[in-house]
Amino acid sequence: MSNSLFFGKFAAVLPAGGLGKRMGGTIPKQLMKLGSKPVYQYCLETFLKMEEIAEVVIAVPADWKDYFEKEIDVWFSSDNTIGKFRTKLKIVIGGAERWQSVQNGVNALTSGAEYVLVHDVARPFISEKIIRDVFDTLVNKGSCLVAKPAIDTIKIASDGRVESTIDRNKVWLAQTPQAARIDLLKSLYARIEKEPLNFTPTDEASILEFFGEPVYIVKGESANDKLTTPEDFAVFASRIAQK
Repeated sequence: MSNSLFFGKFAAVLPAGGLGKRMGGTIPKQLMKLGSKPVYQYCLETFLKMEEIAEVVIAVPADWKDYFEKEIDVWFSSDNTIGKFRTKLKIVIGGAERWQSVQNGVNALTSGAEYVLVHDVARPFISEKIIRDVFDTLVNKGSCLVAKPAIDTIKIASDGRVESTIDRNKVWLAQTPQAARIDLLKSLYARIEKEPLNFTPTDEASILEFFGEPVYIVKGESANDKLTTPEDFAVFASRIAQK
């Protein structure tokens, strides 16, 4: 159930700027059809429909912005249940790296929301329950990310040879959303502008960690796994067929 105390407190940034080279094909993977609609529209619809979310920004590849705009316009025009949320959505151009796409999205927020959730569109089946768990953690604890515990034994290896074994009880596999206060992220981006990082962050949590900010875990699930390879498409399509 939605929490009226949370209405309008959150925004969402959906990075969709990658070209999905591991997927192959002639269009970005987020635009490929999964069941009856493109990959990105699944999570976009989920976030748009949640009353706690005041605003959604999707960051897309520069060369595909017109394509996204036209496709979303047709979608909104043909489906009143989603079209009524048109004013909540903004489309911006992504950056060279994922974190820069998120930065562009965060900088485009104008709703006055206090917190932002960053979610990869290649994780189409994010649940409202997990999103609301993120809301609770954000408000009551602070910055957080969704992750699931490792179930396999984890090995460290070099040149094909095992060097050590990690205690899997301490290993969590990062997912999204990853979330923080909007003003906090903006302040960290400003610091990066003045003094660029000596590494390429792969997610928001790694930026927060680098600057010594605590990051809490919200337990994820396999349904929130990322669509990366052609084999994943078959698995994800079967999930839709079973619903």
